Amino acid sequence: MTITQTYAQQKFDEFNKLFFDDTLPQVSIYIGKAVSYVGICRYKRRRKLFGKEELYDFRLCFSSSFDLPEDEWEDTIIHEMIHYYIGLKGIKDSSSHGKVFRRIMDAINSNYGRHIRVSHKSSPEQAAKMRDTRPRVRVVAVVMLRDGRSGVKVVPRIASRMRAYRNGLMLSGKVASVDFYITEDSFFARFPNSSALRVYFLERDEINRHLEGATVIAV
Repeated sequence: MTITQTYAQQKFDEFNKLFFDDTLPQVSIYIGKAVSYVGICRYKRRRKLFGKEELYDFRLCFSSSFDLPEDEWEDTIIHEMIHYYIGLKGIKDSSSHGKVFRRIMDAINSNYGRHIRVSHKSSPEQAAKMRDTRPRVRVVAVVMLRDGRSGVKVVPRIASRMRAYRNGLMLSGKVASVDFYITEDSFFARFPNSSALRVYFLERDEINRHLEGATVIAV
């Protein structure tokens, strides 16, 4: 089945009562045609008094480009609702799918017989659709935060843009290091190529796996 706005909203209401005691406020649900993700929880960040960070303007986004069994769509919706819950409550986690996320996920799986995963396991056909197999050289910034999280950003192959990206992130005081690699791995086709000061959080093992054999760039 392909996901629809009505279906996603109905499941959100159902799972909000079942798993979250109906504590999650209504949230914008967007159905698009992305091929880089099945579901994603988006939000914005802002600073409050005394430097505290707040997440706001949450959106749950799902892609109608994928034809999945209903139980997989349900697990995907619950997965993104866990992200929404953690972000809304301002709960600190060790990574995007860290200890808090996994504890909630494991509890729901154990108590309700669900099969929620840290990442969506696509069929070979779906995985092929999500990959850009054209050989293309990209510069990937690997960002290590002081709190232990890691992430990536595809940046323009221009030294001044790379330096500006690194310097801009380092000014936050939260970044421990920014290193640049040049790679042809098509995994990174899913990330926008720009100079925006953004980081897409990934597990370090996944980053290392896709940068195996990549060349380090000194800027």
